[in-house]
Amino acid sequence: MTASTPAPRPPSQDASAPALFHVRRGQGKPLLLIHGLGSSWQTWAPILPGLEAQREVIAVDLPGFGHTPPLPGEVSIATLADAVTEFLTRENLLGIDAVGTSMGARLVLELARRGGVLGAVVSLNPGGFWQGWERAFFYSTVAASIKLIRALQPVMPALTASPVTRSALFAQFSSHPWALSPELTLTEMRSFAASPSTDELLRNLAYGEAQQGLPRGRLARPLVIGWGRWDRVCLPVQASRAQELFPDARLHWFDHSGHFPHWDMPAQTLRVILDTTA
Repeated sequence: MTASTPAPRPPSQDASAPALFHVRRGQGKPLLLIHGLGSSWQTWAPILPGLEAQREVIAVDLPGFGHTPPLPGEVSIATLADAVTEFLTRENLLGIDAVGTSMGARLVLELARRGGVLGAVVSLNPGGFWQGWERAFFYSTVAASIKLIRALQPVMPALTASPVTRSALFAQFSSHPWALSPELTLTEMRSFAASPSTDELLRNLAYGEAQQGLPRGRLARPLVIGWGRWDRVCLPVQASRAQELFPDARLHWFDHSGHFPHWDMPAQTLRVILDTTA
């Protein structure tokens, strides 16, 4: 956890409350943040201070990631969407604006498609829009990265501390990995290695049920799909397919970003989020 990152609030001790670990900081209109595969709420550290200055931020750990226990059954976009919906219902947050990244970006698209769950949505580099060889490319490259991350855990603090080795570790995910903070990258590597639901969800993302869309005229609130032009995980060609399935969405390109715009272009990402959800 970085020095500027807010302290987490543990889940309610009420037995009927949702099990999602989350932080809830700032003041203003509520905003939900949903992380990507293998990650946790702490992935948002580069933009949290800017968001908290204007919004009440609720950043969750999805089931099987961070501090939230895994689901008892299948781990998929559908079951994660059910878990988030239950959390929002019990917290009286239905209709909340939301931002998701990577797998979380696909999750907010699914929740937007269902209707009645979210308000305005920003989906940053969503997975699930690959075709043909792209599917195997996604699965094999990310699976290999995860295997390497787990093997390197004993020396991970030293690797993330060096701009050279940090660049090698994060070249697939960032357009300028040498500039990422050692604290952020170490936290991300620890989370990837520890998350019990990563492997099952990775297989499901690559080879499971395809993402459904929402016909033109059915979207009630603003939706922006953001994409980094240098994304090496979800290739930029997939952006047009996402927009075809969600024709009312606006596509925003991050010209100097890889897979995580909130890491590579935090100032522009912050502006897109605040403008979309204003």
